[in-house]
Amino acid sequence: MMDRATLLRLSKAELLELARERAVGGRSGMTKAELVDALAALEPAPPADLGRGLAIPGVSAADRSEARARRSALYDRLASFVDRGRTCGWVSLEGHPCGLPAVAGHEGCGLHGGGDIYDSAVPLAGELGFHTWPTLWRHLFLATYDVDPIGLDPIIAEMAWHLVNGLYFDYFRVEVEGIENVPMDRPALLVANHGGAALPYDAAMLNLAVMNEAPLPRRVRVIGTEIFNMLPWVSHIYRKVGAAYATREDARLLLERGHLLGVFPEGERGFMKPVWEAYRVQRFGRGGFVDLAEEAKAPIVPVAIVGSEEVHPAVMVSKRLARMVRFFLPEQRVEEIAVFLNPLPLPVRWHLRFLEPVEPRGDTDPLGMLERTEEVRRSIQTTLDTMLAGRRTAF
Repeated sequence: MMDRATLLRLSKAELLELARERAVGGRSGMTKAELVDALAALEPAPPADLGRGLAIPGVSAADRSEARARRSALYDRLASFVDRGRTCGWVSLEGHPCGLPAVAGHEGCGLHGGGDIYDSAVPLAGELGFHTWPTLWRHLFLATYDVDPIGLDPIIAEMAWHLVNGLYFDYFRVEVEGIENVPMDRPALLVANHGGAALPYDAAMLNLAVMNEAPLPRRVRVIGTEIFNMLPWVSHIYRKVGAAYATREDARLLLERGHLLGVFPEGERGFMKPVWEAYRVQRFGRGGFVDLAEEAKAPIVPVAIVGSEEVHPAVMVSKRLARMVRFFLPEQRVEEIAVFLNPLPLPVRWHLRFLEPVEPRGDTDPLGMLERTEEVRRSIQTTLDTMLAGRRTAF
């Protein structure tokens, strides 16, 4: 909850919105001073996610209890990145105060100078939850901040983070190993196997794994295929949550700015695999990601992802459907479309393992880069085989 000084800076309409959210009785007849007194006297609201959790068929009560504990630990850790005793001093030209807490070690909040909000995913209010959204919407509508050149909107991205954490903790129950292999202070390429058949769940889980589990919640700027940049509304949201177009220019810009770049070199060949080819890592192209890593002097972190292939198991692939897609979207390069039967994702248990970084070698010989591309592919395939051998069930 905001302190009294922050509450005094808000308008009466904003105070009434907060009072409605906190169910303050008699709020409609209160003066602004009375609203401030009533809100300041309330105990801090518990995060909305720490209730009973999602009741999902196939997900046990023990799983839900563990999800709540993990979420609670995440919120405690994220709160340490902001100083709620200090408020950002930014004021708009119209006289609107910021009201957000300052980032620890900085004078401003994440939106107004408190570190690199486009790389560091520090929650703007110090926590995640629907109860923070009125404040976030206020900044969104007032346009008190800028988006980055790729299109990332930190407020939209934070709201998506909170929503998709329901999949991460409660539905897919994601387990992570080797997060210490992700660099916290320099650019890197996170190279992973691909799957999903319907939506890029693996891209979302890769991003959330770093934001939720790493010592510093860094964003992973995932490179996506053309179709996510062509569909109305989807392309708009896709950019705003931090993803990038599959071009060398976007990838180079992100690495030059020191970001983590998520890459799925299998492309649509991996995304559209039928179920009988699950976890058989396809060819990694011609080594483009190795070339990017060498150019940016950034390490490559291979990532093995188990779980994505069973979310929408593809019973067949169709070239006819692919031709229809290319008819309506001529720039889309898809050759086959996966056909799956379940409209809703299956609640499979995910496991992500981050492998040791492959440091740049200063060698741009085309043959050498192809060899390193295959080395990364083999390391992911070997790790997947080991992980699958030790798994008793997908659920």
